[in-house]
Amino acid sequence: MSPSDKWLALLEELGAVQNGHFLLSSGRHSERYVQCAKVLEDPQHAAAVGGELARRLRGDVDRVVSPPLGGILVGYEVARGLRRPFQFPERGADNLFQLRRGFSIHPGERVAVIEDVITTGRTTRELMALVRGYGAEPVCVGAIVDRSESHEVEGLPIQALVRLEIPTYAYADCPLCARGAPLTQPGSRKQAPEGAS
Repeated sequence: MSPSDKWLALLEELGAVQNGHFLLSSGRHSERYVQCAKVLEDPQHAAAVGGELARRLRGDVDRVVSPPLGGILVGYEVARGLRRPFQFPERGADNLFQLRRGFSIHPGERVAVIEDVITTGRTTRELMALVRGYGAEPVCVGAIVDRSESHEVEGLPIQALVRLEIPTYAYADCPLCARGAPLTQPGSRKQAPEGAS
């Protein structure tokens, strides 16, 4: 069993890989969803996943940053594995990421951006922009699951434990919508489904 197969088997065993009709945080639709919280709810699994990602990241890192909510636990465990500080932003009234709680990023720092799942990379790019806004540089991207098409974000390869090819659809092209399948929004970012009035 390859390392990727080992982690996929764990995700499947814990019910993290789900089938249905899902609205992703990107606004796209999918027939499969990976709920990494099912893995991260067990501290031993969270430590194992974060430790393995920490081992796979290359280069010196000064701190680890992850988006809420899904990335916080895995980001913390990666930071622990790297023995580096961990921070997370929050969304302000303008829906943009900002640091609160006394967190700060210093100019010139090398930052690891860690997610639970990367699909379109939109949230990762938002987080990278926040890091650069402080004069720091994102130097690596990690995730438990990479379900993106390009397997990179802004030229940085995604270091992932599992790489899945799961099609996503725009609302107008979604075969699940055409069949009238009920739509579920499992993520933490709430939004109206694409195409809804």
